[in-house]
Amino acid sequence: MTSRRFTQSGRRIAVATAMGALLAAGTLAAPGTAAASTPGGLDRQALQKSLDAVHEAGMYGIYSDVDYGDRTWRGASGLADVDTRRPVRADMVHRIGSITKTFTSVAILQQVERGAIELDAPVGRYLPGLIPGERGQKITVRMLLNHTSHIADYIGPAFPSLLEGSAKSLDDNRFRTFAPEELAELGLGATPTGEPGAIPGSYSNTNYILAGLLLEKVTGKNAEAYITRNVIRKAGLRHTSFPRTPLIPGPHSKAYESMFGLIDPPRDYSVYNMSWAGTAGAVTSTMDDLNRFYRVLLRGGLVGAAQLTEMQKTVVVLAGGGQIDYGLGIYSVDLPCGRFWGHDGGVFGMITQSLSSPDGSRQVSFGINRAKYQTIDENGNIELSPIDFALGDHLMLAVCGQSAATAKASQAPFVPFPADKELSVKR
Repeated sequence: MTSRRFTQSGRRIAVATAMGALLAAGTLAAPGTAAASTPGGLDRQALQKSLDAVHEAGMYGIYSDVDYGDRTWRGASGLADVDTRRPVRADMVHRIGSITKTFTSVAILQQVERGAIELDAPVGRYLPGLIPGERGQKITVRMLLNHTSHIADYIGPAFPSLLEGSAKSLDDNRFRTFAPEELAELGLGATPTGEPGAIPGSYSNTNYILAGLLLEKVTGKNAEAYITRNVIRKAGLRHTSFPRTPLIPGPHSKAYESMFGLIDPPRDYSVYNMSWAGTAGAVTSTMDDLNRFYRVLLRGGLVGAAQLTEMQKTVVVLAGGGQIDYGLGIYSVDLPCGRFWGHDGGVFGMITQSLSSPDGSRQVSFGINRAKYQTIDENGNIELSPIDFALGDHLMLAVCGQSAATAKASQAPFVPFPADKELSVKR
């Protein structure tokens, strides 16, 4: 069934649920218990074939970087511009959305390491004017970073038309500048999702806007500038940045947003003022840089062992109708070949996934240039697309040396970042 047959009510429900998880970490449909196995190796021909399968399934363009020990494979398939037929390239700069959260968390933990911030101190100690009273005393810094603060997400209030089945807010806000304080107040002003510290947590971009404001308070510097100097540059990333304009810096694809059929044909949002995402999701990067970033992080190059251990203490967090094991700006997923760490992110028109083995020896990062391409059933539930399964097959081949089709029969199909698909509905 195509989206053209969906009722306006059905679309409204689906878009409303999407806003609850926009930029959210994706819940990975991983097996319940990982069985250690030896990956089959880096098969360049098979990897390219798996990328081509994603394009053939309907994705406009995809680019991927796979690091496997001392070997690297980079590939791309499809179109960067559907009108001019310009092809995608493996080195394209991409909006990485919520992967930004790992960068912000690292910056906060650097300050914890220096004694300027205490992880379990109340946020009200640092931001008394923004989170006053009892709430500011109950919510800790750790709760911001692992999404157990239960502060609501600001996405819905910032883009209100999306909750009503209209894309008007996307276009109205294309060149609008949001102050981080404004975004924080939108989230803080909405109904909390639970009591501070309650498990499971609830994924919210507001947490990482507040983390950016906290960073500014303790360092006296602009948060994006601090992260650029002390995280991005320290990791040796050459093509990663917080863009200073609505343009994506460097060679890039267009960013096509479908919004589950609400926008038909898909509209390009590659030119966009990303102040609405800030320290929760505004960074641009390349797939090669992302692999390097997580490799440096997991090998102790950005924070010490004690802080890395804190990052990897996970709690259950609800995100888009599913749940993830979320640490401090990073989550874990168990695959047939072991545990992997990383994050994913989605912005209007672009989605990214990055996963690394604990020692950084096996990694994959890939980006796609069309978002919310799935369809919706009569009940407003988002149905998986052949694209999703092709993406899962590529990811499994990249990090485990096998396709999803050859994984154990007892395991559920592996689908990357389904927080943009399997979304909860609040009626």
